[in-house]
Amino acid sequence: MRIFSILTALLVTGLLYLFVVERDLLRGLIGFSSTEEENLQLEEPAEDQEQDQLVMVEVRPVNVVATTFEQEMVDTSITLTGTTRAARYVDVKSETSGLVISEPFRKGENVSRGDILCELDPGTRLAVLEEAQAQLKSAEINSVTATRLADGGLGSEASKTSAQAALQATLAAIERAEKEISRLTIRAPFDGLLETDAAEVGSLLQTGSLCATIIQLDPIRIVGFVSESDVDKLQIGNPTQARLISGRNVTGEVTFISRSADESTRTFKVEITVDNSDLSIRDGLTAEISILADKNMAHLIPQSALTLDNTGELGVRTVVDDTVRFRKVDLLLDSPYGAWVVGLPPRVDIIVVGQEFVVDGAKVAVTFRENTL
Repeated sequence: MRIFSILTALLVTGLLYLFVVERDLLRGLIGFSSTEEENLQLEEPAEDQEQDQLVMVEVRPVNVVATTFEQEMVDTSITLTGTTRAARYVDVKSETSGLVISEPFRKGENVSRGDILCELDPGTRLAVLEEAQAQLKSAEINSVTATRLADGGLGSEASKTSAQAALQATLAAIERAEKEISRLTIRAPFDGLLETDAAEVGSLLQTGSLCATIIQLDPIRIVGFVSESDVDKLQIGNPTQARLISGRNVTGEVTFISRSADESTRTFKVEITVDNSDLSIRDGLTAEISILADKNMAHLIPQSALTLDNTGELGVRTVVDDTVRFRKVDLLLDSPYGAWVVGLPPRVDIIVVGQEFVVDGAKVAVTFRENTL
């Protein structure tokens, strides 16, 4: 057993000697030539070169398409939905009672200011006036006589005062009777159009009864409501254009902007006045209103060029010296041709193809395309 251990030790020692000292001899014994070793060494750099090529492919600039955009002057507008409203709408009512004795105007007729809409039977009102006028002459004589007597020392001041009071009461009675008679004639308060028939002959009107409804359609108002974020952009006199439900376009200007918001909607009332001399625009029509606000310098860009950064900010990716730069923008106006945005330099190169595949600071290979907007 001891002999086997000694032989094993000698064998291991010999192999180590051949592997460390006589390596060339060992290669010859196992048939491994130096040429194969050189080929192996030559193959190793080839793998390294392939890895270097792979690294170069990863950092190759991304191809993108960009377009140069320049600032333009744009008229910004605010769009809202409104309704046409008559400039005036009045229910003309009776101030006294009586039977109607005038022939009525029919609805749809034009009336002028001062035209008699309803005339009532005076009844005993004329008699009351004549009685008061008759008492006036007697009251005047009594007042003059009492005043002369009191001034001459032949009458009392009390008699003088009483006679003058009777005269004033008579004058007041005459004024009341004349006022009551004037209320028998109900006239049109302004030029307009009758929306209802006037009260028919023979009908009894009480105090507060309706005689007729009159509206004024020239000029006509278009009433809409604007959001609290846009109300400060409007001013009295801003030109407007409105498209009626029929498709007709009309023009006007802003004549009223509410100072108080609606409690439920937090919107502000806006009124636009439009010429309607031919009375073709009716009361109560739906209209789409476009109000021209301030002029601004902005860029018209394709909507597809807009993107978001990592924080969710709206903007575009621009190219500066073949490097991507994200620029935040504010949307000013959306149109069928593109989006009007502000917040960019006067002249800027914006990526329009490939902007979603690059990040801020990346190097890109840019191909420029002509602006067709």
